[in-house]
Amino acid sequence: MQPYVYQRHALEEPDWRRFPGWTGVTRDQWENAQWQRAHCVKTIAQLRTVLGDTVTDAFYDDLAADQAHHATMSMLIPPQMINTMVPGAPPTDDTLRTDPIRRYMLPIASDRLPDWPSHPYATRDSLHEHDMWVAEGLTHRYPTKVLAELLATCPQYCGHCTRMDLVGNNTPTVTKLKLAHKPADRHTAILDYLRTHPGVRDVVVSGGDVANLPWHQLESFLMQLLAIDTIRDIRLATKALAGLPQHWLQPSLVEGLERVARTAARRGVNLAIHTHVNHAQSLTPLVAKAAHTALEVGVRDVRNQGVLLRGVNATSADLLDLCFALQGEAGILPYYFYMCDMIPNAEHWRVAVWQAQQLQHDIMGYLPGYATPRIVCDVPYVGKRWVHMVTEYDRERGISYWTKNYRTSIEDDATELDRTYPYYDPIDTLPKTGADWWRKEHAE
Repeated sequence: MQPYVYQRHALEEPDWRRFPGWTGVTRDQWENAQWQRAHCVKTIAQLRTVLGDTVTDAFYDDLAADQAHHATMSMLIPPQMINTMVPGAPPTDDTLRTDPIRRYMLPIASDRLPDWPSHPYATRDSLHEHDMWVAEGLTHRYPTKVLAELLATCPQYCGHCTRMDLVGNNTPTVTKLKLAHKPADRHTAILDYLRTHPGVRDVVVSGGDVANLPWHQLESFLMQLLAIDTIRDIRLATKALAGLPQHWLQPSLVEGLERVARTAARRGVNLAIHTHVNHAQSLTPLVAKAAHTALEVGVRDVRNQGVLLRGVNATSADLLDLCFALQGEAGILPYYFYMCDMIPNAEHWRVAVWQAQQLQHDIMGYLPGYATPRIVCDVPYVGKRWVHMVTEYDRERGISYWTKNYRTSIEDDATELDRTYPYYDPIDTLPKTGADWWRKEHAE
Protein backbone atom coordinates (compact mmCIF):
# COMPACT_ATOMS: atom_id res chain seq x y z
CA MET A 1 0.00 0.00 0.00
CA GLN A 2 1.34 3.40 -0.99
CA PRO A 3 1.36 6.27 1.55
CA TYR A 4 -1.25 7.96 -0.65
CA VAL A 5 -3.69 6.16 -2.92
CA TYR A 6 -5.22 8.23 -5.71
CA GLN A 7 -8.93 7.92 -6.39
CA ARG A 8 -10.73 10.09 -8.89
CA HIS A 9 -13.69 11.98 -7.45
CA ALA A 10 -16.10 13.73 -9.78
CA LEU A 11 -17.01 17.24 -8.68
CA GLU A 12 -20.46 17.73 -7.19
CA GLU A 13 -22.50 20.82 -6.31
CA PRO A 14 -23.83 20.22 -2.79
CA ASP A 15 -27.60 20.62 -2.44
CA TRP A 16 -28.06 24.06 -0.85
CA ARG A 17 -31.65 23.15 0.03
CA ARG A 18 -30.35 21.08 2.96
CA PHE A 19 -29.98 24.39 4.82
CA PRO A 20 -33.27 25.49 6.42
CA GLY A 21 -32.86 29.04 5.18
CA TRP A 22 -32.47 28.01 1.53
CA THR A 23 -35.09 25.30 1.09
CA GLY A 24 -36.96 27.35 -1.48
CA VAL A 25 -33.99 28.70 -3.44
CA THR A 26 -34.18 27.75 -7.12
CA ARG A 27 -31.25 26.82 -9.34
CA ASP A 28 -31.71 30.03 -11.33
CA GLN A 29 -31.40 32.03 -8.12
CA TRP A 30 -28.40 30.03 -6.96
CA GLU A 31 -26.53 30.54 -10.21
CA ASN A 32 -27.23 34.28 -10.25
CA ALA A 33 -24.32 36.45 -9.12
CA GLN A 34 -26.58 39.22 -7.82
CA TRP A 35 -28.57 36.74 -5.72
CA GLN A 36 -25.35 35.35 -4.26
CA ARG A 37 -24.07 38.82 -3.34
CA ALA A 38 -27.42 39.91 -1.90
CA HIS A 39 -27.56 36.84 0.35
CA CYS A 40 -24.01 36.90 1.71
CA VAL A 41 -23.90 36.16 5.43
CA LYS A 42 -22.56 39.17 7.32
CA THR A 43 -23.93 38.65 10.84
CA ILE A 44 -24.60 35.88 13.31
CA ALA A 45 -28.33 36.58 12.99
CA GLN A 46 -28.16 35.97 9.24
CA LEU A 47 -26.18 32.78 9.81
CA ARG A 48 -28.86 31.56 12.22
CA THR A 49 -31.49 32.18 9.55
CA VAL A 50 -29.55 30.00 7.08
CA LEU A 51 -28.62 27.18 9.47
CA GLY A 52 -31.85 27.11 11.46
CA ASP A 53 -31.87 24.94 14.57
CA THR A 54 -29.39 22.38 13.23
CA VAL A 55 -26.68 24.25 15.17
CA THR A 56 -27.00 25.13 18.87
CA ASP A 57 -26.43 28.33 20.81
CA ALA A 58 -23.07 26.97 21.98
CA PHE A 59 -21.61 27.34 18.50
CA TYR A 60 -23.05 30.83 17.98
CA ASP A 61 -21.70 31.92 21.39
CA ASP A 62 -18.26 30.62 20.38
CA LEU A 63 -18.52 32.57 17.13
CA ALA A 64 -19.66 35.73 18.91
CA ALA A 65 -16.72 35.53 21.30
CA ASP A 66 -14.32 35.31 18.39
CA GLN A 67 -15.93 38.21 16.57
CA ALA A 68 -15.66 40.34 19.70
CA HIS A 69 -12.14 39.47 20.85
CA HIS A 70 -10.04 37.85 18.11
CA ALA A 71 -11.27 38.25 14.53
CA THR A 72 -9.13 40.39 12.25
CA MET A 73 -11.71 40.13 9.45
CA SER A 74 -15.41 40.87 9.57
CA MET A 75 -17.90 38.19 8.56
CA LEU A 76 -18.73 38.06 4.85
CA ILE A 77 -19.44 34.66 3.29
CA PRO A 78 -21.29 34.07 0.01
CA PRO A 79 -23.86 31.26 -0.06
CA GLN A 80 -21.55 29.39 -2.47
CA MET A 81 -18.87 29.14 0.24
CA ILE A 82 -21.29 28.21 3.00
CA ASN A 83 -22.67 25.48 0.77
CA THR A 84 -19.27 23.78 0.67
CA MET A 85 -19.25 23.45 4.47
CA VAL A 86 -20.41 20.00 5.66
CA PRO A 87 -21.46 19.21 2.09
CA GLY A 88 -23.26 15.92 2.68
CA ALA A 89 -25.84 16.81 5.32
CA PRO A 90 -27.31 19.64 7.39
CA PRO A 91 -24.53 20.79 9.72
CA THR A 92 -24.41 20.07 13.43
CA ASP A 93 -22.21 21.62 16.08
CA ASP A 94 -19.67 18.81 15.77
CA THR A 95 -19.54 18.62 11.99
CA LEU A 96 -19.39 22.40 11.60
CA ARG A 97 -16.63 22.78 14.18
CA THR A 98 -14.41 20.28 12.37
CA ASP A 99 -15.23 21.37 8.83
CA PRO A 100 -12.10 22.62 6.96
CA ILE A 101 -13.89 25.43 5.10
CA ARG A 102 -15.52 26.69 8.29
CA ARG A 103 -12.17 26.70 10.07
CA TYR A 104 -10.78 29.50 7.93
CA MET A 105 -13.93 31.24 6.66
CA LEU A 106 -15.76 31.33 9.98
CA PRO A 107 -13.26 31.12 12.87
CA ILE A 108 -14.54 30.61 16.41
CA ALA A 109 -12.91 31.47 19.72
CA SER A 110 -12.21 27.85 20.65
CA ASP A 111 -10.09 27.50 17.48
CA ARG A 112 -7.52 29.99 18.76
CA LEU A 113 -4.55 28.94 20.85
CA PRO A 114 -5.04 29.96 24.50
CA ASP A 115 -1.33 30.47 25.29
CA TRP A 116 -0.06 31.97 22.05
CA PRO A 117 -2.98 33.24 19.92
CA SER A 118 -0.46 35.59 18.26
CA HIS A 119 3.27 35.23 17.82
CA PRO A 120 5.23 37.93 19.70
CA TYR A 121 6.53 39.17 16.33
CA ALA A 122 3.20 39.08 14.52
CA THR A 123 2.31 42.37 12.82
CA ARG A 124 -0.73 43.74 11.00
CA ASP A 125 1.17 44.19 7.73
CA SER A 126 3.52 41.27 8.20
CA LEU A 127 5.01 41.49 4.69
CA HIS A 128 5.48 45.29 4.85
CA GLU A 129 3.53 45.74 1.63
CA HIS A 130 2.28 49.16 2.68
CA ASP A 131 5.85 50.25 3.50
CA MET A 132 6.79 49.39 -0.08
CA TRP A 133 4.03 51.39 -1.75
CA VAL A 134 5.45 53.52 -4.56
CA ALA A 135 1.96 54.86 -5.24
CA GLU A 136 -1.16 54.28 -3.21
CA GLY A 137 -1.93 50.58 -3.49
CA LEU A 138 1.15 49.72 -5.59
CA THR A 139 3.71 47.54 -3.84
CA HIS A 140 7.10 47.28 -5.53
CA ARG A 141 8.89 44.53 -3.64
CA TYR A 142 10.58 42.51 -6.39
CA PRO A 143 12.79 44.05 -9.08
CA THR A 144 10.59 43.11 -12.05
CA LYS A 145 7.18 42.55 -10.40
CA VAL A 146 4.60 44.71 -8.66
CA LEU A 147 1.36 44.18 -6.78
CA ALA A 148 -1.46 46.56 -7.70
CA GLU A 149 -4.15 46.71 -5.00
CA LEU A 150 -6.95 48.36 -6.92
CA LEU A 151 -9.46 48.23 -4.06
CA ALA A 152 -9.78 47.11 -0.45
CA THR A 153 -12.82 44.85 -0.52
CA CYS A 154 -13.60 41.23 -1.47
CA PRO A 155 -16.78 39.23 -2.09
CA GLN A 156 -15.79 37.16 0.95
CA TYR A 157 -13.41 37.61 3.86
CA CYS A 158 -11.07 34.80 4.89
CA GLY A 159 -10.07 34.72 8.54
CA HIS A 160 -6.37 34.35 7.73
CA CYS A 161 -6.19 37.24 5.23
CA THR A 162 -2.61 38.45 4.87
CA ARG A 163 -3.90 41.94 4.01
CA MET A 164 -6.08 42.18 7.12
CA ASP A 165 -4.47 45.59 7.76
CA LEU A 166 -6.18 47.07 4.68
CA VAL A 167 -8.90 44.78 3.43
CA GLY A 168 -12.47 44.75 4.70
CA ASN A 169 -14.37 46.44 7.48
CA ASN A 170 -13.11 47.37 10.93
CA THR A 171 -13.48 44.73 13.62
CA PRO A 172 -13.51 45.23 17.41
CA THR A 173 -9.79 44.39 17.45
CA VAL A 174 -8.59 46.00 14.20
CA THR A 175 -9.16 49.47 12.78
CA LYS A 176 -8.30 49.15 9.10
CA LEU A 177 -6.06 51.30 6.99
CA LYS A 178 -8.14 53.24 4.47
CA LEU A 179 -7.30 54.06 0.87
CA ALA A 180 -7.36 57.85 0.61
CA HIS A 181 -7.59 58.51 -3.11
CA LYS A 182 -10.51 58.07 -5.48
CA PRO A 183 -10.28 54.82 -7.48
CA ALA A 184 -9.73 56.62 -10.81
CA ASP A 185 -6.92 58.73 -9.36
CA ARG A 186 -5.33 55.71 -7.68
CA HIS A 187 -5.46 53.67 -10.89
CA THR A 188 -3.99 56.55 -12.89
CA ALA A 189 -1.10 56.92 -10.45
CA ILE A 190 -0.37 53.19 -10.68
CA LEU A 191 -0.34 53.28 -14.49
CA ASP A 192 1.83 56.42 -14.52
CA TYR A 193 4.40 54.66 -12.32
CA LEU A 194 4.49 51.63 -14.59
CA ARG A 195 4.91 53.78 -17.69
CA THR A 196 8.01 55.39 -16.19
CA HIS A 197 9.56 52.19 -14.78
CA PRO A 198 10.34 49.93 -17.74
CA GLY A 199 12.11 47.43 -15.47
CA VAL A 200 8.71 46.22 -14.27
CA ARG A 201 7.32 43.53 -16.56
CA ASP A 202 4.88 41.61 -14.34
CA VAL A 203 1.78 43.04 -12.62
CA VAL A 204 -0.43 41.21 -10.15
CA VAL A 205 -3.79 42.99 -10.28
CA SER A 206 -5.39 42.41 -6.93
CA GLY A 207 -6.93 44.08 -3.90
CA GLY A 208 -9.00 43.00 -2.14
CA ASP A 209 -10.43 41.07 -5.05
CA VAL A 210 -10.81 42.30 -8.61
CA ALA A 211 -14.26 40.68 -8.66
CA ASN A 212 -15.46 43.59 -6.53
CA LEU A 213 -14.37 46.19 -9.06
CA PRO A 214 -17.08 47.08 -11.59
CA TRP A 215 -16.10 45.32 -14.81
CA HIS A 216 -15.95 48.47 -16.92
CA GLN A 217 -13.40 49.94 -14.52
CA LEU A 218 -11.33 46.76 -14.44
CA GLU A 219 -11.41 46.38 -18.23
CA SER A 220 -10.36 50.01 -18.69
CA PHE A 221 -7.44 49.53 -16.30
CA LEU A 222 -6.35 46.30 -17.99
CA MET A 223 -6.51 47.76 -21.49
CA GLN A 224 -4.35 50.68 -20.38
CA LEU A 225 -1.98 48.25 -18.73
CA LEU A 226 -1.77 46.23 -21.96
CA ALA A 227 -0.83 49.41 -23.83
CA ILE A 228 2.43 49.63 -21.84
CA ASP A 229 4.99 47.81 -24.02
CA THR A 230 7.18 46.74 -21.13
CA ILE A 231 4.41 44.81 -19.34
CA ARG A 232 4.60 41.15 -20.37
CA ASP A 233 2.68 39.34 -17.62
CA ILE A 234 -0.64 40.22 -16.00
CA ARG A 235 -2.19 38.13 -13.27
CA LEU A 236 -5.72 38.75 -12.01
CA ALA A 237 -6.06 37.73 -8.36
CA THR A 238 -9.55 36.60 -7.39
CA LYS A 239 -10.74 34.18 -4.77
CA ALA A 240 -14.21 34.78 -6.22
CA LEU A 241 -13.49 32.24 -8.94
CA ALA A 242 -13.98 29.66 -6.16
CA GLY A 243 -16.05 31.63 -3.67
CA LEU A 244 -18.41 33.30 -6.14
CA PRO A 245 -17.99 31.56 -9.53
CA GLN A 246 -21.35 33.01 -10.56
CA HIS A 247 -19.58 36.38 -10.91
CA TRP A 248 -17.11 35.06 -13.48
CA LEU A 249 -19.89 33.32 -15.42
CA GLN A 250 -21.96 36.44 -16.11
CA PRO A 251 -22.30 36.73 -19.93
CA SER A 252 -21.33 40.40 -20.10
CA LEU A 253 -18.24 39.77 -17.97
CA VAL A 254 -17.23 36.72 -20.03
CA GLU A 255 -17.49 38.84 -23.18
CA GLY A 256 -15.35 41.53 -21.57
CA LEU A 257 -12.77 39.01 -20.40
CA GLU A 258 -12.56 37.70 -23.96
CA ARG A 259 -11.85 41.21 -25.25
CA VAL A 260 -9.02 41.60 -22.75
CA ALA A 261 -7.65 38.11 -23.43
CA ARG A 262 -7.63 38.64 -27.20
CA THR A 263 -5.85 41.97 -26.80
CA ALA A 264 -3.29 40.33 -24.52
CA ALA A 265 -2.70 37.53 -27.02
CA ARG A 266 -2.21 39.96 -29.90
CA ARG A 267 0.36 41.87 -27.90
CA GLY A 268 2.17 38.78 -26.63
CA VAL A 269 1.22 39.36 -22.99
CA ASN A 270 0.60 36.40 -20.72
CA LEU A 271 -2.79 36.87 -19.04
CA ALA A 272 -3.60 34.55 -16.14
CA ILE A 273 -6.13 34.27 -13.34
CA HIS A 274 -4.86 33.35 -9.88
CA THR A 275 -7.43 32.03 -7.47
CA HIS A 276 -7.30 30.80 -3.87
CA VAL A 277 -8.66 27.35 -3.03
CA ASN A 278 -7.59 25.73 0.22
CA HIS A 279 -9.55 22.49 0.27
CA ALA A 280 -11.07 20.10 -2.25
CA GLN A 281 -14.55 20.71 -0.78
CA SER A 282 -14.49 24.18 -2.34
CA LEU A 283 -14.28 22.73 -5.86
CA THR A 284 -17.68 22.25 -7.44
CA PRO A 285 -18.95 22.04 -11.04
CA LEU A 286 -19.69 25.78 -10.99
CA VAL A 287 -16.09 26.54 -10.03
CA ALA A 288 -14.82 24.25 -12.78
CA LYS A 289 -17.19 25.88 -15.28
CA ALA A 290 -15.87 29.34 -14.35
CA ALA A 291 -12.26 28.20 -14.77
CA HIS A 292 -12.91 26.43 -18.08
CA THR A 293 -14.84 29.43 -19.39
CA ALA A 294 -11.91 31.73 -18.68
CA LEU A 295 -9.59 29.38 -20.54
CA GLU A 296 -12.01 29.05 -23.45
CA VAL A 297 -12.14 32.82 -24.01
CA GLY A 298 -8.36 33.08 -24.12
CA VAL A 299 -6.97 33.45 -20.61
CA ARG A 300 -3.67 31.61 -20.82
CA ASP A 301 -3.71 29.95 -17.38
CA VAL A 302 -5.88 29.64 -14.30
CA ARG A 303 -3.66 28.91 -11.31
CA ASN A 304 -4.20 28.28 -7.62
CA GLN A 305 -2.37 29.91 -4.74
CA GLY A 306 -3.47 28.20 -1.55
CA VAL A 307 -2.35 28.73 2.01
CA LEU A 308 -1.13 25.99 4.32
CA LEU A 309 -3.52 26.00 7.26
CA ARG A 310 -3.62 23.65 10.22
CA GLY A 311 -6.99 21.99 10.51
CA VAL A 312 -7.70 22.71 6.85
CA ASN A 313 -5.14 21.23 4.48
CA ALA A 314 -1.81 20.71 6.27
CA THR A 315 -1.58 16.99 5.53
CA SER A 316 -0.18 15.36 2.42
CA ALA A 317 -3.48 13.59 1.73
CA ASP A 318 -5.48 16.83 1.88
CA LEU A 319 -2.99 18.64 -0.36
CA LEU A 320 -2.89 15.82 -2.91
CA ASP A 321 -6.69 15.46 -2.96
CA LEU A 322 -6.95 19.20 -3.58
CA CYS A 323 -4.28 19.29 -6.28
CA PHE A 324 -5.74 16.34 -8.20
CA ALA A 325 -9.17 17.97 -8.07
CA LEU A 326 -7.76 21.32 -9.19
CA GLN A 327 -5.70 19.99 -12.05
CA GLY A 328 -7.73 16.99 -13.12
CA GLU A 329 -11.31 18.15 -12.62
CA ALA A 330 -11.35 21.96 -12.67
CA GLY A 331 -8.59 22.90 -15.11
CA ILE A 332 -6.81 24.95 -12.42
CA LEU A 333 -3.04 24.56 -12.11
CA PRO A 334 -1.72 24.02 -8.55
CA TYR A 335 0.94 26.71 -8.25
CA TYR A 336 1.84 27.79 -4.72
CA PHE A 337 0.97 26.91 -1.18
CA TYR A 338 2.05 29.72 1.11
CA MET A 339 2.83 29.25 4.74
CA CYS A 340 0.25 31.35 6.60
CA ASP A 341 1.70 34.77 7.33
CA MET A 342 2.54 36.09 10.79
CA ILE A 343 -0.52 38.24 11.33
CA PRO A 344 -2.25 38.64 14.72
CA ASN A 345 -4.33 35.74 16.07
CA ALA A 346 -3.18 33.34 13.35
CA GLU A 347 -1.00 30.91 15.33
CA HIS A 348 -3.57 28.11 15.29
CA TRP A 349 -3.40 28.15 11.47
CA ARG A 350 0.35 28.42 10.98
CA VAL A 351 2.73 25.49 10.48
CA ALA A 352 6.44 25.29 11.28
CA VAL A 353 9.04 25.42 8.52
CA TRP A 354 10.03 21.81 9.15
CA GLN A 355 6.40 20.74 8.78
CA ALA A 356 6.15 22.58 5.46
CA GLN A 357 9.37 20.93 4.31
CA GLN A 358 7.96 17.52 5.20
CA LEU A 359 4.77 18.26 3.28
CA GLN A 360 6.74 19.30 0.20
CA HIS A 361 8.67 16.04 0.44
CA ASP A 362 5.53 13.96 0.88
CA ILE A 363 3.60 15.30 -2.13
CA MET A 364 6.45 14.84 -4.61
CA GLY A 365 6.11 12.08 -7.19
CA TYR A 366 2.33 11.78 -7.26
CA LEU A 367 1.28 14.73 -9.39
CA PRO A 368 2.62 15.63 -12.84
CA GLY A 369 5.71 17.76 -12.41
CA TYR A 370 4.08 20.82 -13.93
CA ALA A 371 1.16 20.46 -11.50
CA THR A 372 3.20 19.86 -8.35
CA PRO A 373 2.85 23.02 -6.25
CA ARG A 374 5.78 24.70 -4.57
CA ILE A 375 5.41 25.30 -0.85
CA VAL A 376 6.84 28.70 -0.03
CA CYS A 377 7.58 30.85 2.97
CA ASP A 378 6.94 34.56 2.36
CA VAL A 379 9.72 35.99 4.50
CA PRO A 380 9.35 39.64 5.61
CA TYR A 381 11.66 41.93 3.59
CA VAL A 382 12.73 38.95 1.47
CA GLY A 383 9.73 37.56 -0.38
CA LYS A 384 8.77 34.07 -1.46
CA ARG A 385 11.30 31.34 -0.78
CA TRP A 386 10.86 27.62 -1.32
CA VAL A 387 10.79 26.06 2.13
CA HIS A 388 14.00 24.11 1.51
CA MET A 389 15.94 27.32 0.75
CA VAL A 390 16.43 28.12 4.43
CA THR A 391 20.02 29.15 5.22
CA GLU A 392 20.04 28.38 8.95
CA TYR A 393 17.41 26.86 11.19
CA ASP A 394 17.24 26.77 14.99
CA ARG A 395 14.63 24.06 15.41
CA GLU A 396 14.59 24.36 19.21
CA ARG A 397 13.53 28.02 19.19
CA GLY A 398 11.78 27.85 15.83
CA ILE A 399 13.84 30.57 14.19
CA SER A 400 14.80 30.16 10.54
CA TYR A 401 17.11 32.48 8.64
CA TRP A 402 16.84 33.35 4.96
CA THR A 403 18.85 35.27 2.38
CA LYS A 404 17.84 37.19 -0.72
CA ASN A 405 19.31 38.23 -4.05
CA TYR A 406 17.60 41.58 -4.68
CA ARG A 407 16.65 44.76 -2.86
CA THR A 408 13.13 46.00 -2.32
CA SER A 409 12.04 49.51 -3.23
CA ILE A 410 12.81 50.75 0.30
CA GLU A 411 16.37 49.41 0.46
CA ASP A 412 19.58 50.77 -1.03
CA ASP A 413 22.25 49.46 1.34
CA ALA A 414 24.58 46.87 -0.22
CA THR A 415 24.75 44.96 3.07
CA GLU A 416 21.14 43.89 2.70
CA LEU A 417 22.23 41.20 0.26
CA ASP A 418 24.75 39.83 2.76
CA ARG A 419 22.56 39.53 5.85
CA THR A 420 20.02 36.93 6.92
CA TYR A 421 16.37 37.58 7.69
CA PRO A 422 14.47 35.72 10.42
CA TYR A 423 11.16 33.89 10.29
CA TYR A 424 9.45 32.27 13.28
CA ASP A 425 7.66 28.97 13.78
CA PRO A 426 4.49 28.82 15.88
CA ILE A 427 5.59 28.48 19.50
CA ASP A 428 3.21 25.62 20.25
CA THR A 429 5.11 23.49 17.68
CA LEU A 430 8.43 23.87 19.56
CA PRO A 431 9.96 21.47 22.07
CA LYS A 432 9.41 22.44 25.70
CA THR A 433 12.86 24.02 25.99
CA GLY A 434 12.15 26.29 23.04
CA ALA A 435 8.70 27.29 24.28
CA ASP A 436 10.16 28.03 27.72
CA TRP A 437 12.77 30.29 26.10
CA TRP A 438 10.04 32.31 24.37
CA ARG A 439 8.07 32.60 27.62
CA LYS A 440 11.15 33.94 29.38
CA GLU A 441 11.99 36.35 26.55
CA HIS A 442 8.46 37.72 26.35
CA ALA A 443 7.23 37.46 29.93
CA GLU A 444 4.64 40.10 30.67
